[in-house]
Amino acid sequence: QVQLVESGGGLVQAGGSLRLSCAASGRAFSSRTMGWFRQAPGKEREFVAAISPSGGITHYADSVKGRFTISRDNAKNTVYLQMNSLKPEDTAVYYCAAGPWNMITTTTMVDYWGQGTQVTVSS
Repeated sequence: QVQLVESGGGLVQAGGSLRLSCAASGRAFSSRTMGWFRQAPGKEREFVAAISPSGGITHYADSVKGRFTISRDNAKNTVYLQMNSLKPEDTAVYYCAAGPWNMITTTTMVDYWGQGTQVTVSS
């Protein structure tokens, strides 16, 4: 069992930055691929970024590549999402996710979800 708790969301102006954190409790955090997804009102939940258990491999959605950076600290059981150059279209609820695969890029590959944190980017 893995529990995920996100923090760090908020309101920011376009061009600004935010860092999301996801604290995990439970066993086997360091053996799981971790990721971030987001869901805007009226839209499906979509993949944002993922990182392998060791942190050596990362993957990003094209829409955030070059602006967002995912990282993890296995000693602290925490995964981060640094978001720079934010745009109004980044506005969404951001969800932390964990999965047993080498990489997670779809919701069907996730077996644990956090409760979500709201990110709002004003123009």
